[in-house]
Amino acid sequence: MENALITGATKGIGRSIALAFAKEGINLAICSRNKKDLQEFKAELLALNPDIQIVTHVIDCSIKQELRKFAALAQQELGFIKILINNVGVFIPSNILDDAEDTFINQVNTNVMPAYELYRFFGKAMMNQRSGHIFNICSVASVEPIAKAGTYGVTKAALYSLNTVMRLEMQEHKVKVTAVLPGSTLTESWAGTDLPPERFVSPDDVALAVLSSYKMSSGANVDEVVIKPVLGQL
Repeated sequence: MENALITGATKGIGRSIALAFAKEGINLAICSRNKKDLQEFKAELLALNPDIQIVTHVIDCSIKQELRKFAALAQQELGFIKILINNVGVFIPSNILDDAEDTFINQVNTNVMPAYELYRFFGKAMMNQRSGHIFNICSVASVEPIAKAGTYGVTKAALYSLNTVMRLEMQEHKVKVTAVLPGSTLTESWAGTDLPPERFVSPDDVALAVLSSYKMSSGANVDEVVIKPVLGQL
């Protein structure tokens, strides 16, 4: 069986990816800050596929020490992590000049740092195995920033740039790296909206794109996937 680690896996895009991978019989290491959410989601995944292994850990991904502890636990319990989904992120809508004092560092530590640290943790094992696939869940804002979410755009652009460097470092070792750039996606960031679901990308759409990219032949790498609502960005 293959093993995947997904950050921020109990909600939104991460949840949909975890469900899609569980259906495929892929073992999972998942994390969340909420123990109850994690326990309930683990039970849901095992009900969907009782033959897989699931490692859970309650952590705050913005804290490097906790993140690395989770990575080590996943590796110890499951073995070689072949699939890394850098999904965790935070969206704080604000013009940069109106940001709170901690807005920048909070978004750097959530939107960029975890991907950097997990790449450093798992990257050399993937190189040695000459196998692996890293997915970085960026955003359309990585390449099309908007003023009302300035710092978010800056940090997602940094993740997108990190993705490019990962791919350049890994391509000679046959490790795949894919940037996923969803547009407005119906997650908790849009909680309370009165807009209809068809105005958004579904998290399941993103999961399908990730799974399809992963299942391609060994010689094919999907450099990036851009998914936008048919009716345009909100």
